[in-house]
Amino acid sequence: MNETIIREAEKFVTSLLKNETPEGYAYHTLNHTLEVVKNAVFIGTKENLSEDEMSTLRVAAWFHDVGYIKTYKGHEKESAAMAAKFLERQGVDENICDAVSECILATAFPQNPQSRLAKVLCDADFIHLGQNNYFELAEKLRQEQKMAGVHKLKKAEFDQESLKLFKEHSWHTAFCKDKLDEPKQKNLEILKELIAKQTTKTKMKAAKSKSYSRGVDSMFKLTARNQINLSHIADNKSNILISLNGIIISLALATLVSKFKQEPVIIVPTIIFILFSLSTIVLAILSTRPNISSGKFTREDIKQKKVNLIFFGNFYNMALEEYEWAVAEMINDDPYLYSTLTKDQYSLGKVLAKKYRLLRWAYNVFMVGLVISVGAFLFVFI
Repeated sequence: MNETIIREAEKFVTSLLKNETPEGYAYHTLNHTLEVVKNAVFIGTKENLSEDEMSTLRVAAWFHDVGYIKTYKGHEKESAAMAAKFLERQGVDENICDAVSECILATAFPQNPQSRLAKVLCDADFIHLGQNNYFELAEKLRQEQKMAGVHKLKKAEFDQESLKLFKEHSWHTAFCKDKLDEPKQKNLEILKELIAKQTTKTKMKAAKSKSYSRGVDSMFKLTARNQINLSHIADNKSNILISLNGIIISLALATLVSKFKQEPVIIVPTIIFILFSLSTIVLAILSTRPNISSGKFTREDIKQKKVNLIFFGNFYNMALEEYEWAVAEMINDDPYLYSTLTKDQYSLGKVLAKKYRLLRWAYNVFMVGLVISVGAFLFVFI
C-alpha cells in the first residue's frame, strides 16, 4: 500500500470525525484517533514491523473508531465496513483489506487478536491504561457514555466497571508487556484506593442517613428560640398591662372615690372603669402564671418513653441518681431523644398559645373597658 492511499485515508477519516462526530463525545474524537495512530506506529516500530505491515497498521488505526459516527455499540463492525469500502475505491488488494478489517475487529473488548498487526493496534487503542493521564481520559469516557445514553453510570459505578476492565485486559505485544505493565499496575492500585474511599464514604453516608441530620437539630433550636422569644414578648406585654392598670386603679381610688359625695354621678363610671382595669390585671396575671406537674416519674415511664425530661416540671422532685439514669437512657436512644424534643416543642407551643389567648382577652377587655368608661363619664357630664 503506497503512501498516497494512507494520506487519503487520513484526510477521509479526519474530515468525517471533524464534521460528523456526535455532539457531546469527549473521548472518541479526532484527538483519540491521532493518539492511536501515533502509538500504533511507535509500538509497531518497537515490534520491528515491515514497511508494508506498518502501512496496513496505519490505515487500520485511522479507521478503527470511525464507526462511532454511526453507532456506539458494535462500532468496530461499522468501522471495518467503512474501511473496506474506502480501500475498495482506492483499488487496494483484497488481502490488505482483510488484514485492515481483522485489526479493527480485534479491538472489540474483550480482545483476542491473532495477527501481529492486530496485537499492535489493540495495545495502541488501550495504551491509556498505562499512562499518567488515565483518570482524566476515563472521566471523559464516562461523560461521553452518559451523553450517548449507553451507560449513565455514577463515578463509583464507573470505577467498578473500570476495575473489571483492568483485570480482564492484558497486553499483547512484548514492548507493552515490558514497558507498560508496571504503569498499568500503578493506575490499578490508585483505582482500588479510590474505590475503597468511595466505599467507606458510601458506608458513612448510609450510617449518617440512619441518624438525624443537622437540619433537624437546627430546626429544633430555631423553634425553641422563637418560642422563648415569643414567650418573653407575651410576658412583657402582660407586665405592661398589669403596671398600667395598677396605676389606673391607684389613681382612681385616690382621686375619684374621694369625690363620690360631691359628685355621685361619677360613681357608676368609676366602678365600671375600675372593674374593667381589675379584669385586665387578672387576665394578664393568668397569662403569666406558671403551671407545673408533680415533678416525678417512674422507670416504667422512661422505658415506655412517656416522660419529657427536658422540662423541669417533670423531674424537680426526683433524686439526682434517678434523673441521671433517665437522661442517660434518653441520650442513648435517638428516637426517644428526638421524640422528647418534639414533645417539649409541642408543650411550649401549647403554653404559648394559652398565654397569647389570655393576653388577647386582656387587651380586648382593657380596650372595651376604656371605651365604655370614657363613654360613661361623657354621658353623666353632658
